[in-house]
Amino acid sequence: MVRSRLRMPRPDSSDPHESFRAFLQRVARPIEFASRDAYAHLPTVKNLDRFVSEQVIGALGERLHPRALEVELLSLRSLFVDFHAGLTPAEQQYRLTQALQLLRRLEKDPSSIHPPVNTSETNHPVHTVKSSASARSHLDVSIQFAKGVGPKRTLLLKRLGIQTIEEALWTMPWRYDDRSIITPITKLVLGTLHSICGVITQVEATRARSRRLSILDVAVEDETGTVHAVFFNQPYLEEVLKQGTRVMMAGRVVAGRRGWMDLRLEPTQFEVLSVPDDELLHVGRIVPVYHETKGWSSRQMRVLMHGLLTEHGAELQEVLPLSIRARHRLPPIGEAIQHVHFPPPNMDLAALDRGVTAAHRRLAFEELFLLQAAMVLRQQQMKAEHKPFRFNPHVTQLKQLAQILPFALTAAQERVWGEIQADMATSRPMNRLVQGDVGSGKTIVALHALVMACGSGCQTALMVPTEILAEQHYLNLKPLLEAVGLHAVLLTSGGKAKDRHAVLTRLASGEAQVAIGTHALIQKKVAFAKLGLVVVDEQHKFGVLQRKTLLDKGYRPDVLVMTATPIPRTLAMTLYGDLDVSVIDMLPPGRKPVRTMLYSEGQRHKTWQLVGDELKAGRQVYIVYPLVEESEKSDLKAAIQGAEQVQRDVFPQAQVGLLHGRMPTAEKERTMAAFKAGTIQILVATTVIEVGVDVPNATVMVIEHAERFGLAQLHQLRGRVGRGTHQSLCILMASYLPREGRPKVSLDGKPEVNASHAQQRLGALVKFHDGFIIAEEDLRIRGPGEFLGLRQWGVPEFRAANLVRDVQLLELARQEACAMLTQDPGLTLPQHQAIKAAMVRRWTGRLSLGDVS
Repeated sequence: MVRSRLRMPRPDSSDPHESFRAFLQRVARPIEFASRDAYAHLPTVKNLDRFVSEQVIGALGERLHPRALEVELLSLRSLFVDFHAGLTPAEQQYRLTQALQLLRRLEKDPSSIHPPVNTSETNHPVHTVKSSASARSHLDVSIQFAKGVGPKRTLLLKRLGIQTIEEALWTMPWRYDDRSIITPITKLVLGTLHSICGVITQVEATRARSRRLSILDVAVEDETGTVHAVFFNQPYLEEVLKQGTRVMMAGRVVAGRRGWMDLRLEPTQFEVLSVPDDELLHVGRIVPVYHETKGWSSRQMRVLMHGLLTEHGAELQEVLPLSIRARHRLPPIGEAIQHVHFPPPNMDLAALDRGVTAAHRRLAFEELFLLQAAMVLRQQQMKAEHKPFRFNPHVTQLKQLAQILPFALTAAQERVWGEIQADMATSRPMNRLVQGDVGSGKTIVALHALVMACGSGCQTALMVPTEILAEQHYLNLKPLLEAVGLHAVLLTSGGKAKDRHAVLTRLASGEAQVAIGTHALIQKKVAFAKLGLVVVDEQHKFGVLQRKTLLDKGYRPDVLVMTATPIPRTLAMTLYGDLDVSVIDMLPPGRKPVRTMLYSEGQRHKTWQLVGDELKAGRQVYIVYPLVEESEKSDLKAAIQGAEQVQRDVFPQAQVGLLHGRMPTAEKERTMAAFKAGTIQILVATTVIEVGVDVPNATVMVIEHAERFGLAQLHQLRGRVGRGTHQSLCILMASYLPREGRPKVSLDGKPEVNASHAQQRLGALVKFHDGFIIAEEDLRIRGPGEFLGLRQWGVPEFRAANLVRDVQLLELARQEACAMLTQDPGLTLPQHQAIKAAMVRRWTGRLSLGDVS
């Protein structure tokens, strides 16, 4: 128990000694309070991590301090970085004791505040051996304090996702230039690529009026000769490439007006070498190229990285245990970071650009390993909870439901329902993901879970992403629920206040057992009498914040997440690595695969012929238009005009309906009811019908501007047909059908989203029917950065790893993380503290480790 207090006089803000003592006093006050009376007040102290961090950073920014003192201050900060993120009370008490000892040391030793300055110290800096905590904390410091950055450039680097020294060191180059061989000018060879280095001796700018062409002719001279470099339509370079400037240039050697006697260089890149050291950093080696932002160039990034590695390279803390590194042949962290930013000579340039060198592989593995460890740890935390109720798997309502359903569950549905039942019957909360292709029958399985929970005396909530889907679920499930004696209510953000109040009252009293709605269900004003189960349907990611909202309200329900959007295995491991996963991998009997055809605008007559044949046979048709936020008005107009044209010019004898998200709820309900009843034969819609609509008589899905959709979204739309016993068709109408060929590659080595790129997606949909294969194709074609808008899915943003390239690494990382946490649940062993600290530091904000459990 700590009882002694730091005794300090009142501060004088004009005196740096007194100002520093005032800082010590501010920091000591809450730490002493938390330590008093055998740490009795510790549970009441909040945000100590943020307070200490802000105080230390403020003290560091106030004035320059000796290096030894900076190390002590940063060690103090490191004691509290993860203070509220999963530490046991004993660990917190130990940290408080360490902090008080450090504060006393600083208060008693005035030389540490302003040590005597002498020439020997100035010329020969003292190299202190740092503990892992002080090394760690140095990397945690704001990038603002790195040499050459400052407050203004800090804002520029923030645009690139860099806020700390560690984040800067983990910012990977997106490509590399081989400038290791500098060719003497007299050795240049026509038609080949070369790099040269020399001084500009002449600059001449001309303009060809007839062709609106500006030409900048720059003469560059080295010890062997002179060559002219030509820049077209870049007149602004005249201010950069001035006479007397030393430059490096790289490009193709071409013939001038006098043929091979007059060789010229067409530069693809150049670098101004302002100081002699520049030649060591920017030329004569394999050079990293970084992403840029206005005001911050790749060249500046290179200088920053070189400085950071010189200053902090030795402080990089090894997180991965030696046994793991040895098993997977991973180099040490210092070597990996150094080689990624400044590769050694003769390294394979293609491997560097693809990010598959040993150094890249090491960094990617560490990122994936820490994420998987965080996921497994969070899964352990959730499974350690105890729910205050048990569900009875033998309630009479389940037997009644089996009697009224007009079909039997498939073997896959029975298997998944058995897994859910087993979860719900235990004393630990269920956290399960159910994946199933479109039409596989997930909703019926979820209905069984709802009935079991309500039959056991609890309330349930079914949450969906859109109001129209909530309405459809409500209309479909309400009759079935009422048939077994359960009351359902619909709660969305719209509607009349009086009706909403009535729904809230029924939920609070327990009169209503099932609530169906959007995220309005977890708003502050919504209260349940006894919430036992939450089903989240078609939600890409039931976020930790939503779960935390439920916990804050005092609810600890079972959670069942369902998705019909197939998720590639690699994404499932990153998105849902903390959930148990079930897959419904079988369609109901009698379903036929949907035939998919790809037509251009010039083949539209074939589309209308197929649609006409189906209409004559008494079937119904969807025609879907894209609707995206950026062009919502024009897209909506296209859908409305499309409906009018089909009714007036193509099928005047048919009844054409229109459905889009802007329509009033009542009108949407009437339109869908009419389509289900068959009074509307053709439904022209925006993508609001992507999920949840079930009309067995609809056999044709025409998708306009199909190239604007993602593969998984197209597969979802295709799943709206083929729900009956008749053969169904999906017709993809593309605005253009480009010729086959390799997709163009952008500067970062990724395929551009162009005509050829779209052709790959549409061709994959024609070829494949399995949603999981299609999802893998979509991820492969578009890459993780674009796949279904990963930020909306909640997929973590990686600095070194790539979910397409690093599939095997991800699996290895998952295996190692599971093995480690099986051996050491909670990561309490000393050898795992570095891993735990790194995991908490990198993922706490995104995964809420420690505070959602």
